[in-house]
Amino acid sequence: MHNATAGLTEVTVPVQSPSQAQIARVAVLTEAQRRQFDQEGYVVIEDVLDPEQDLAPVMAEYAAVLDRLADSLLADGAIGSTYRDLPFDERLIQICVESGRTFSQFFDFNLPQKGVRADTPIHVGPAIFNLLRNPRLLDIAEMIVGPEIYSTPVQHVRMKLPKRAIPAAGPHDGLVSVVPWHQDNGVLLPEADEATILTIWAPINEATLANGCLQVLPRTHRDDLVTHCPTPEGVGIPDVLLPPGQPVPLPMMPGSLLLMTQRTVHSSLDNTTDDQVRISFDLRYQPVGQPTGRPAFPGFVARSAAHPETVLRDPAAWAKTWIDTRDRLAADQDPAYNRWRADAPVCA
Repeated sequence: MHNATAGLTEVTVPVQSPSQAQIARVAVLTEAQRRQFDQEGYVVIEDVLDPEQDLAPVMAEYAAVLDRLADSLLADGAIGSTYRDLPFDERLIQICVESGRTFSQFFDFNLPQKGVRADTPIHVGPAIFNLLRNPRLLDIAEMIVGPEIYSTPVQHVRMKLPKRAIPAAGPHDGLVSVVPWHQDNGVLLPEADEATILTIWAPINEATLANGCLQVLPRTHRDDLVTHCPTPEGVGIPDVLLPPGQPVPLPMMPGSLLLMTQRTVHSSLDNTTDDQVRISFDLRYQPVGQPTGRPAFPGFVARSAAHPETVLRDPAAWAKTWIDTRDRLAADQDPAYNRWRADAPVCA
């Protein structure tokens, strides 16, 4: 079922500014969209974000990250040019192919689960923070989790590369490659099993069948959490436990959103193109005060009707929470992040 994909219903409300009355747009789920989310465990909503106003600043930041990365690799002799004349996709692919490396951590606004060092790359720029706090995203989140909204720390940018740009040797990196079937609660600690966690998956460029869009198994959110297994491809549901049903692939345009519950079974397709990078954000929101399932990482209050003074509005303060966390984790042993064991009978 993939039919409630029309754009948002919008209402206008008067907002008093210091200088004049303005009209603010409020994003509202339609009854059909909310019904599909409740019944099927997912819904696609089109035309929520503005590609120029909301997404272009993010890509401008990532272009600057790639500039710095290319300069560093050129200085080290790992590449023969910075390839500044190429578009972002082609440039990143060329740099990965020539260097024999992928660079997901340089763009991600999250830390890895193991081996955090004091110099582990992380990008926590203001455009990323502004997207996490985008009012239209929060309007949607409020209709699912309520008016007290916490931006969880289990969020990522994924730059899915063509296979030719991913080294054959080396560990699997789900931020640039295929992601196995899983439930989002399956990659969290048990403390979050009863939390209400909304996933908002947002493509930054067009997500197609060819470059690796997401696919879901409808109605799987109605069942309990399925046992997951740690594998070289990431934590995922073994084939023998995969719920029955026909996968629904979800090609999407930038500006659209995919909403999923924390127990909706989903995965991604391979990027079978030669020259495209599928760029997307995994964003997650839940009610303030509920466990996130990743207590070692920092989240923040994104919206609060009851306690507006607790809302984090400063991108520099948000960035500092991640830098401080990196410093702390670099000095300590790696905490636990997942509950599953590779030696479980079903994982053998």
